Amino acid sequence: MFSECSAYPYAHCWIIQKKGQAVPAGSHVRLNLQTGAREVKLQQEDKFQTNLKGLKKGKRLDINTNTYTSQDLKNALAKFKEGAETENSKDEQARQATVKQLFRPIEELKKEFDELNVVLETDMQIMVRLINKFNSSNSSLEEKVAALFDLEYYVHQMDNAQDLLSFGGLQVVINGLNSTEPLVKEYAAFVLGAAFSSNPKVQVEAIEGGALQKLLVILATEQPLSTKKKVLFALCSLLRHFPYAQQQFLKLGGLQVLRSLVQEKSAKVLAVRVVTLLYDLVTEKMFAEEEAELTQDSSPEKLQQYRQVHLLPGLREQGWCEITAHLLALPEHDAREKVLKTLGALLATCRDRYRQDLQLSRTLGSLQAEYQALASLELQEGDDEGYFRELLASINSLLKELR
Repeated sequence: MFSECSAYPYAHCWIIQKKGQAVPAGSHVRLNLQTGAREVKLQQEDKFQTNLKGLKKGKRLDINTNTYTSQDLKNALAKFKEGAETENSKDEQARQATVKQLFRPIEELKKEFDELNVVLETDMQIMVRLINKFNSSNSSLEEKVAALFDLEYYVHQMDNAQDLLSFGGLQVVINGLNSTEPLVKEYAAFVLGAAFSSNPKVQVEAIEGGALQKLLVILATEQPLSTKKKVLFALCSLLRHFPYAQQQFLKLGGLQVLRSLVQEKSAKVLAVRVVTLLYDLVTEKMFAEEEAELTQDSSPEKLQQYRQVHLLPGLREQGWCEITAHLLALPEHDAREKVLKTLGALLATCRDRYRQDLQLSRTLGSLQAEYQALASLELQEGDDEGYFRELLASINSLLKELR
């Protein structure tokens, strides 16, 4: 009888009208299009049971809507909400208690470490300890190298590298470049290269501490290749974005040292790194001057320092036009890319030398044919802006400039 409302009879629900059954006055009648039955909705007072206060516990409470006002119902709902919030609060407190069990206060940990004779060191304290270990006459070669290796990790951070200055640690590492042990020179340069990177304050202190001269001496003398790699890394870090150091580099014959380096058969692997350094120095000065023109400011001290770096004339005089052009014959695509960039940067200075270099002309023609084929393969594979197309564009541009 109460198909739709069996749980709450007559509570404004539709019931099926049996055949011949009378319909009470005031009732609504409808035809159920799905079943074809006639249904009647009675207009009696709702008689349903619920329990607002005991709902949380699953109890039932009869509520007479004539007895309880709307405000009473609101109050009951408010209490129900407070109960739910209390429950959530208890859950949150339980979660926080679980987290606290996993993580203990630092004071408590320090106390336990003290009892175990374990000391928590700051980065500064660690660096002081490592410098002392490196500088101690009682340390073995292995201990000195291990101390430098660990120190390199810390000085990557700018603040740590500057802290190295505060207790004289930087000068100790610079003096390590004088060691008779190639491994000490290598790892001292490793530390310095990390400390110099994008850190002007450390770069200035290094120049004043004689680091540039020591690095050039190592590159100019017979040393293991691994040592020269680290020393070249330190030199690059010292010169980049530091025009005063670049001036001193030229005065100390730095270009001659690098020229001798790339001409050594055993150090050919360093040639591309040297060419990349020269490209960076040339373009760095160019960008500084262009920025000054855009801002119409020709007085900054740094720009004045860049204008005193006569790098391009030095490169031409020292034969770098020819040296760079011959490096284009290297087999690696990455090496060719770097050399092509450098050739472009030196074009204004070396144009006539390039035009007279028959070997360069043959190399460019051969590379043009090679990269045309590789670029065509890229297009067939659907790569419209491929790596080889960029290299081909650089070669075509250079050939056009040299006609």
